[in-house]
Amino acid sequence: MPSVLEIQGCFARAVLEQDMAALSGHVVGGAADVQRCLRIYASNMRHNLSEALRAVYPVIERLVGESFFDATAGRYIRACPSTSGDIQRFGKSFPDFLAQFEPAAGLRYLPDVARLEWLMHEVFHAADAGPLALDRLGALAEADAAVLHLMLNPACRLFASPFPVLHIWRANQPDSAVDIEIDADLGGDGLLVRRSGFVVEVQSLAIGEYAMLEALDRGTALEPAYQGALQAAPDFALADFIQRRILDATITDFDARAA
Repeated sequence: MPSVLEIQGCFARAVLEQDMAALSGHVVGGAADVQRCLRIYASNMRHNLSEALRAVYPVIERLVGESFFDATAGRYIRACPSTSGDIQRFGKSFPDFLAQFEPAAGLRYLPDVARLEWLMHEVFHAADAGPLALDRLGALAEADAAVLHLMLNPACRLFASPFPVLHIWRANQPDSAVDIEIDADLGGDGLLVRRSGFVVEVQSLAIGEYAMLEALDRGTALEPAYQGALQAAPDFALADFIQRRILDATITDFDARAA
């Protein structure tokens, strides 16, 4: 006798692949009614997942057009079915899917634009973090930089791309007044994606600041992170960086204990 998990797997294959044979032996009642109900269920599922993708990736849809997006979404839903009951999690692997999707190969920047859109979606749903408490700033100033770890707000993400993804994203917003020609060779971006209140912001970073934030995000202590930023940008100003990023709540915590 098959387990509940096995029957659930058969049902999932029947919905995703429109394969009634997968359910043979598990159906009670008229097969015609089951097929009709299955088609309705599968259609609703594909519609809901397609709309979830559309909500997360509006710039991708604008770049490729509605028909292409719908066809691509259908292929993605079959290749990478949802594995979570939370629909907000669906679509994380869509950028990697686009990178392997031959019909989109002519748009080299497309997967990275999708990665930026997913990070914006992720940041919007990330946990909240309050600003660094003023009464802790004294301890921060006195901490040993060799063991001091500055921690980024959980509603922050860093993203580096060889393509001008921020320019492409901005050029394809609904309020963009004119069409802007996309030059994929215009240069790359180092970006900070962060949430301020209920608004997700994307900031272009200088090379030194990106190196600093990326090192802190990896868990590197302040002193070696600063040395890495200086290698990237010899004029990098640490004090100014720390002050700005505490004030705008990009840095929200620290740990000054030696390992």
